[in-house]
Amino acid sequence: MKRYLCSIIIGMVVILSIGTYYVKVASSASSLPKYTFKTLEGSDKELDPVIINGTLQNSSTFYEPLTIESNTTTYASERSYLENLTGRQDQKIERLVKEHRSFMRGKDSISSLYEDDDFLAYAWVNSDFTNNGKMEAEFDIGLLEKKDEEETSFQIKLPDQERIMNVDVRDVQLVHSKLQVLTMIDVNSNNEKQTKEVHLYTIDVANKKVLSDKTLVSESFTYPNQVDFEMPIEVAPSQPNSMVLISLIKGVNHEEGPFEEKLKESKLISYNYETEKLETVKKGPLSLDIARSGYADGKNLYAVEMKSGKYRIKTFDLSSQTLTNDTELDMAVNKKAQYFAAIKNEHVYFLLGNEVDQDVLTYKPAKLLIADIKTGKTLYKGETVINKKNSKGYGLIIDELEIK
Repeated sequence: MKRYLCSIIIGMVVILSIGTYYVKVASSASSLPKYTFKTLEGSDKELDPVIINGTLQNSSTFYEPLTIESNTTTYASERSYLENLTGRQDQKIERLVKEHRSFMRGKDSISSLYEDDDFLAYAWVNSDFTNNGKMEAEFDIGLLEKKDEEETSFQIKLPDQERIMNVDVRDVQLVHSKLQVLTMIDVNSNNEKQTKEVHLYTIDVANKKVLSDKTLVSESFTYPNQVDFEMPIEVAPSQPNSMVLISLIKGVNHEEGPFEEKLKESKLISYNYETEKLETVKKGPLSLDIARSGYADGKNLYAVEMKSGKYRIKTFDLSSQTLTNDTELDMAVNKKAQYFAAIKNEHVYFLLGNEVDQDVLTYKPAKLLIADIKTGKTLYKGETVINKKNSKGYGLIIDELEIK
């Protein structure tokens, strides 16, 4: 009897503690200012797919993560304990978890996933170092057939792993029933020379084996020289893409002063999964620094350019390597403000954040423009406003722009 009484008391204490926690949280969150978008032009219905992740800041002593979704502000302290424990996930990951909970368990990187109408595939590299400093690594592979919810999963050793120091999965595609896994690799070195590579692994899921390990790009360098691989932001990550873009960036690390890029030696590379063709993208009307910071969807590269006091979106067809569209946005250039862009459903979503001048941050209302990417026609224009209650001294820092 005493045992049961003890359990009941412990249970009541836990419930009361949780209840007290949420009362305090609700009270704390209710005292924080709220942000909404004030519509200046167009219909506020265009805001429905917009998600803005940011941070409320008050001087340098207070930070509170927040999300503006459906034009409503939600603070981290207002979310459930479980949501805060796991962290806010990419909305694409959230959808996949809801639809395929069993298969998605433990999978939280969008670059490791592939989805089409019939399949959901996953590829990741789990690694660890032995006592003698060598890396042991294996692929973690999963494939879900959506029609009958049949899952296939297995682990298989990463080829040639003794020469690898670090590996990062950047893209996964399913081509002709074979899994294509694009990775960026740091190679082990016993001297001052360093080597970075881009590898493409072809995996036979049915027979659970690696069919090939192809080195697409390999670059060696010694300090103070530096080489990095970057990829333009994927407009539709995890979706079928026939082409992937890789930026090869060369530069020099100066002991005093910033990293200096060698733009004449850097280049933008494309790889076609279907034809297996690797080639350098002609710069043409796009400079390399603009191109590599753009947005890609497997068919086009979209780049943001500042010209004649306005922002422009340039559309570059990857197959023909030609500029197919050059759209001016009705948004004045602010070189001090950080911009965020997203492209979806023939729309461009363009957001301007706070101003930074010589490391001095100035809080400014965030400005949002939604336009037709082909014509530049403005569909919506607005800016953030903060409710007057308790708003003095607070500022909004934009971290990320998402589109449902």
